[in-house]
Amino acid sequence: MNNNYENLPAVLNANQLATALGISRAGAYQLLNTESFPTLRIGKRLLVPRDKLVEWIEQNTGGGHVGG
Repeated sequence: MNNNYENLPAVLNANQLATALGISRAGAYQLLNTESFPTLRIGKRLLVPRDKLVEWIEQNTGGGHVGG
């Protein structure tokens, strides 16, 4: 796997998630509010652990390469 996941923070907020996935901030919030997405809720904050994000990407792309 030749992705730079290790360069991501251990826990990502919506802005970091949007940047990492190349989507809008609104798109990141939509993902964070999806039941099947590995969201960590701390108070009102919506976060995603890096390792869970990588697992989610691999599961939802069949383990394929995330383009970019």
